Amino acid sequence: MPAFLSERRSKKLTQTNNNLTVPAADFDWSMDKEGFSRYSPAEQETLSGLYEKTLSTIAEKEIVKATVVGFTEKEVVLNIGFKSDGLIQRTEFRDTPDLKIGDVVEVLLENKEDMNGQLVLSRKKAVSERAWENIMKAQENDEIVNGYVKTRTKGGLVVDVMGIDTFLPGSQIDTKPIKDYDVYVGQTMPFKVVKVNHQFKNVVISHKVLIEEDIEAQKSDILSKLEKGQVLEGTVKNMTSFGVFIDLGGVDGLLHITDISWGRINHPEEVLKMDEKINVVVLDFDDEKKRISLGLKQLSSHPWDSLNTNLEVGAKVTGKIVNIADYGAFLEIAPGVEGLIHVSEMSWSQHLRNPSDFMKLGDEMEAVVLTLDKDERKMSLGIKQLQPDPWTDIATKYPVGSKHKGVVRNMTNYGLFVELEEGVDGLVHVSDLSWTKKIKHPNEFVKKDQELDVIVLEMDMENRRLSLGHKQLDENPWDTFETIFTVGSVHTGTVMKVDEKSATIALPYGVEGYAPIKQLTKEDKSIAKEDSGLEFKVTEFNKENKRIVVSHTSVWKADNEVKKVEEVKAKTEEKEKTAKAVKKSNESQEKSTFADVEGLAALKAQLEKGTK
Repeated sequence: MPAFLSERRSKKLTQTNNNLTVPAADFDWSMDKEGFSRYSPAEQETLSGLYEKTLSTIAEKEIVKATVVGFTEKEVVLNIGFKSDGLIQRTEFRDTPDLKIGDVVEVLLENKEDMNGQLVLSRKKAVSERAWENIMKAQENDEIVNGYVKTRTKGGLVVDVMGIDTFLPGSQIDTKPIKDYDVYVGQTMPFKVVKVNHQFKNVVISHKVLIEEDIEAQKSDILSKLEKGQVLEGTVKNMTSFGVFIDLGGVDGLLHITDISWGRINHPEEVLKMDEKINVVVLDFDDEKKRISLGLKQLSSHPWDSLNTNLEVGAKVTGKIVNIADYGAFLEIAPGVEGLIHVSEMSWSQHLRNPSDFMKLGDEMEAVVLTLDKDERKMSLGIKQLQPDPWTDIATKYPVGSKHKGVVRNMTNYGLFVELEEGVDGLVHVSDLSWTKKIKHPNEFVKKDQELDVIVLEMDMENRRLSLGHKQLDENPWDTFETIFTVGSVHTGTVMKVDEKSATIALPYGVEGYAPIKQLTKEDKSIAKEDSGLEFKVTEFNKENKRIVVSHTSVWKADNEVKKVEEVKAKTEEKEKTAKAVKKSNESQEKSTFADVEGLAALKAQLEKGTK
C-alpha cells in the first residue's frame, strides 16, 4: 500500500487501550471504506495505476514462478505477484525437503479465486505438466531420461520419470529374457521414451534399446577388426536345431550345425553345452547385415586326410547308418567319412525298393567299397556284393522251356514281373497270360504277391533279363476252336460288357467274342443288355489275332428268311394244288357235256324215227 494512503487511513481510526475502535475527533464520516471518497477522479486514477503495477498479469492453468514467503504447520505460503498469496500442501514438496523462505518454485495457477476468494495453486500439477513437456521433448529428440523403478506390475514395471508414472514392458528391460522383475525395483536406471499416448497420457519406456544401441556400437567396432580365418574365443549363448549362437564379446556369431563337427550330428547339444567357452574360426561376415558365420570343425584336420591308405576298391568296411534317403543310405565308417549305399546296391533284385526296407538309422553293418575318390572325398558302397550273384549260373538253374513257380512282385500296363528267387525275376507280357481272355491290365488276371506258374521263354544274359510266359503251360486251344467256331455256326453266349461301340460276349469253352453294338439288336428292335443269354452267329474267326466276331441280329434275321422261304413254298404248293383241282373239275365237266349231247342226239333220232 502506498505510504501516503497508509498515513491518511491511520488518521481515520484510533485504537484505545481496551482494544475498542473509536472515531477520531477529526474523522471524516463522508469517506468510504476504501478511503477514496475525498480523492478527485484524477487522484483515484493515479492511485489505481500504482496499485495495479504491484500485481502480475497471469492466466489460469498457466505455470508460473512462485516465491516461498512462509510456512504453516501443513502448508507452504507462496507469492506469485498476485493480490493475494497462495497455499499448497507441504506433501507436494516431499521431493525438496530443504525448501526454505525465498526459494523460487514452479506452480500451476488453477484458479485466481475460489469460493472463499482464495488463490488456488498446485505444484504437483505444475511438475506433471512440465514433465509431460520434457517427456515429449525427450521422445522427439531421442534423448535419454532417468527413472526410478517404483514397483512391479502385470507384464512389466512402473517407473517414475520426471514425476510421471511410466510403463516399462518386461520385453524392454533387457536383450535377454528376464525371469525375476523384482530385482529391478528400487533402482534408478536410464531409459528412452518409445511411445506416448497423448489422449490417455500413457508413456512407454525402454531400457533394452539403450543396450541394443551399445551392442550395435560394439558390433561395428568388432566387425571393423574381423578377418576371415581369424580364431576367436566365444561363449555358447543359445542353441537351436540348426546351430549355435556364440557371444564374441558384444556381438553374436552363428555356428551352423554343419560346421560343428566333421561327423553328422542331429542337434548341437550332442557336442556343446550352454555357457561353454570355445574357440571358433571366422568363416565369413557381412558388415552391412552385421552377420558373422563361425566354424568349429575347421580347427581340426579333415578326417579324409587321415584315412587309411590301404583302403581301396573291393575292400570291406564297417560303419553306422547316419542318414537314409529315397535314393539310398549313408554309412559312416569314421567321423566325417561317409559312403553312399545306393538302393540299387542293396539287393540283387532288379525291383528297387525303399532303403528303409533294408536298414534303419544307427544300424551297424558291413559293406564293400565300389568306388573311391579321395580328392573329391566321395565313396560309394554296396551290401549286395556280400552275397553271391544269382545270375552267375542262371542258364543252369532256369534254362529256356523250364517251368517254375514265382511270386508277382510288380505290375505295369504291359505285363507283370515274377520273382523266381532273390535277384532273379522275369517279365510276363500281358499277351502271355491267357490263350482265351483278352486282358487289358495284369491285375485283371492276378494280384500282387500271389504265386504264379510260369515257363522260361527267352533269356538275355548280358542285360540280365528273363522273358516268361504263363499261357504256354497249356496247349493252344485255338487249334480246336478253329473247328468249333466256324463262320456261320451258331452258339449260345452271354453279354458280359457293353460300351458305346461294341460288347464282349462269353462263348462256350471260356472263349470271348466281340460283337459290334448294332449286331446286338434283337428282333423287337431293342439292344441286348449285360448278362443277357442269347444265340450268336460267328461272322469272323481269326486264329492269329485270337479274335471271334459274332452277331445276334444275324440269327433272327436268318430265321425270318427261312420262314419267308417256307411261306413262299407253301403258297406255291397251295397254288399248284388248286390248279390241279380246277383242271380235274374242268375235265369232269367236259365229259358230262359230251354225254349229254350224245344222249340228246339219240333221243332226237329216236323221236324222228317214231314220227316217221
